[in-house]
Amino acid sequence: MASIVVRGLDESVKRRLAEQAKENGRSMEAEVRDILSSAVRRPHIGIALMRAASEVDSVDDLLIPERSDVARAADFG
Repeated sequence: MASIVVRGLDESVKRRLAEQAKENGRSMEAEVRDILSSAVRRPHIGIALMRAASEVDSVDDLLIPERSDVARAADFG
């Protein structure tokens, strides 16, 4: 198995990672392994769009659905 070292990690990230690991009942190392494994399995939207465009020879040929929703202001109050 490979090993990596992450330098310059913000202390607050390490603290939150430790809390998350504890909530999931595993070590911090196991938590990081799970996070990294999940992240690399997730498809990258940019690459997916690039592949879709190459399959139809041009992004101009991609179908873009009509939008029926209306933009509205966010209510923070």
